[in-house]
Amino acid sequence: MKRRTFLRTAGLAPLALAAAGGPLARAAGAGDARPNILFCMADDWAWPDAGAYGAPVVQTPAFDRIAREGILFDYAYVTAPSCTPSRNSTLTGQWHWRLGQGGNLWSTLDPKYPVYPLILEKAGYFVGHWRKAWGPGDWKALGRTDDPAGPTFNGFDDFLKKRPAGKPFCFWLGASDPHRPYKWQSGAASGVDISAIRLPADLPDAETVRHDVADYYFEVQRWDSDVAKALENLEKAGELDNTLILMTGDNGMPFPRHKCHLYDGGTHAPLAVRWGNKVKPGRRVTDFISFQDFAPTFLEAAGVPVPDVMTGRSLLNVLLSEKSGRVDPARDHVLTGRERHTPAQEAPSMGGYPMRAIRTHEFLYIRNFKPDRWPAGAPENSTRGEPYADCDGGPTKQYMLENRNDPQVRRTFGLAFGKRPGEELYDCTKDPGQLRNVADEAAYAAVKKDLADRLTAELRATGDPRVLGQGDLFDEYPYRGRTKKPKKR
Repeated sequence: MKRRTFLRTAGLAPLALAAAGGPLARAAGAGDARPNILFCMADDWAWPDAGAYGAPVVQTPAFDRIAREGILFDYAYVTAPSCTPSRNSTLTGQWHWRLGQGGNLWSTLDPKYPVYPLILEKAGYFVGHWRKAWGPGDWKALGRTDDPAGPTFNGFDDFLKKRPAGKPFCFWLGASDPHRPYKWQSGAASGVDISAIRLPADLPDAETVRHDVADYYFEVQRWDSDVAKALENLEKAGELDNTLILMTGDNGMPFPRHKCHLYDGGTHAPLAVRWGNKVKPGRRVTDFISFQDFAPTFLEAAGVPVPDVMTGRSLLNVLLSEKSGRVDPARDHVLTGRERHTPAQEAPSMGGYPMRAIRTHEFLYIRNFKPDRWPAGAPENSTRGEPYADCDGGPTKQYMLENRNDPQVRRTFGLAFGKRPGEELYDCTKDPGQLRNVADEAAYAAVKKDLADRLTAELRATGDPRVLGQGDLFDEYPYRGRTKKPKKR
């Protein structure tokens, strides 16, 4: 559906909202009453690791508060399970495969692609970010003169102090948490009960793994405390209820078969949204949300025209509805994809592991474009200097490498590091851990064909080079990170 058509049918054009006295309306003499925007994004924080989702150990009071006083989303998905393309997609409101070099990790972002912070800045917003927002990579490489996420500030409080009086703001609250490396057993030392951790089905149940997950939880909790301080700052400034707040993470947790992969462990993200009395509190929504939807949402909320090039769809109709469960019938699926994360294939290849997927409530279908390659990187790789280099190093990875022949580890090792067929299909209602590929089973033939056709059609419609015969361009783009030793991303 064309953007303008969608806006007409949704009834959410900015002028209509203002005329109806909605969130964009301005009171006479009240000055600029447009909403502030606080976007909180963690680094490698995944669903369902938050108290609001019923996680039994990790403590996330700030996220839980936003969900309680706003909306908790059950099906939010990144467009790519890798930092730079995920963040590029978030900033541009487009699928990452439309962004040239920006579809890869450690890349850049061509200035021809508009980004919502700079659009809002031109519209009169005070914009900025703290810590990790865009990246990693070199945003100047193709001639861009301004950081896509706006100027850097020394914290949210510093940003608020420097904000011109009366100006609405848009701020990206970033973090390096819970990205690796972790301090070993920091989680247990902080009080995390490793015996109570509910491990993902695709990780081996071992004390080492439990400690590693507990250390990840420790950093999730540290991140949550940063957001709690931001909420306190907004309350002190009297700005909390006029601020549209989103809290989420950029891709899956940094464990084998999670980050970098198109299973839910890599693409399914936590998401909670609060917006004062504009959003009915205590709602839980099961619509599919894509990270490319954030940019048009922020622009529409601010009453700023959305560039036609953006492929994401504004969430305003979902946010302003009073419904829970399924709100927008059109949000019945989401696409995800991946190109080069690191040059982790057999040297001297600089290729990645290209794949695309379509996720519905019932199924996950994945197309692997280069099944001869290694999905987590080659077992031996001189370019990156470590085995399976597309999987972040850490105690869990090392444990699985050392115990790969143990009967208790062998299957999870194969799922994480082994080669895969060209097509994968998972029945998510029967197999929520997405462990059993049923793509070749006759009972699922019709489902597989339907999902494959839908995926291909949408990829063609959005100009994906992978289905237009130009996909190898992603392998040829410069890798702007280090190539001998792993670097924190």
